[in-house]
Amino acid sequence: MSGSTERLPRLLALVPYLLARPGIKIEQAAHDFDVSARQLRKDLELLWMCGLPGYGPGDLIDLSFDGDTVSVTYDAGMNRPLRLTGGEASALVIALKALAETPGVVDTDAVHRAIAKIEAAAGDARPSGVVVGHAVREREATARTRETVRAALQAGRALHLRYYTASKDQVTERTVDPMRLLIVQANSYLEAWCRRAQAVRMFRLDRIDRLEVLDEPARPPADARPTDVSDGVFTPDESYPDAELVLDPDTRWVAEYYPCEELAELDGGRLRVRMRYGDESWMVRLVLGLGGGVRVEKPAQLAQAVRQRAADALARARHLPVTLPQ
Repeated sequence: MSGSTERLPRLLALVPYLLARPGIKIEQAAHDFDVSARQLRKDLELLWMCGLPGYGPGDLIDLSFDGDTVSVTYDAGMNRPLRLTGGEASALVIALKALAETPGVVDTDAVHRAIAKIEAAAGDARPSGVVVGHAVREREATARTRETVRAALQAGRALHLRYYTASKDQVTERTVDPMRLLIVQANSYLEAWCRRAQAVRMFRLDRIDRLEVLDEPARPPADARPTDVSDGVFTPDESYPDAELVLDPDTRWVAEYYPCEELAELDGGRLRVRMRYGDESWMVRLVLGLGGGVRVEKPAQLAQAVRQRAADALARARHLPVTLPQ
């Protein structure tokens, strides 16, 4: 019997394998993939029903059988093995390591094998800049936080934490009822019922300054629901104000990292975008952090806030040698 943890990688590899070997005998292909001919036929039947969105006859993978041989006549774009960028490989390894340490995972050996394969492949690709393994490990403090949170989840205990909220640039103390650990866009989060906010909140582990497991049990309300993170942690609300920004080539990554609407390509590789934000002070810090690589076109209130914060910072730094006239 072939498990799902082994079948998916095989299905992804089958099409490019068959494209390179038209007319190959099914027995030979089964031998190469270390499965029975019966299992391989089941895989081929499943592939026959896969393809591009739309799923009309012209969008599905098409196979041609001639006796005991098989060929791919339409590949639906699956004409090469999966390739991961360094960032994608890093995020995948972090997620798999968290999965391997999560209670209740049935086949942890399969997860560890997948991690080993990705790290080995990344090692072979290091000359082109892919680095996975030691380079993507969490900071020691964050790893300790993860273990403490996991212990609280397993024991069903509430937590008291000191947390830095980046959107408001504030540090607060709060008691929470843990619900789950998860990874979103390569960052680790605790999802919990926050007694201070009386709502479900997400807490990035690397922003938890202090953590204490309490003796009292964790009791999230019955109506506390997990957050939908399919589009990331932050989902812009239509009621939020929006800003129009012009990004220089070196800061175009902002449009990929944050939810933005691209408005226009400009000369010199610049990009105009519209971006919603929930807190003005956070937006001001983002713009200032990009240095001269971004210009606020709208709203005027945000542009003025950026200018004022920059002027205040310069005023406080007048005594430093780097700010003195030459």
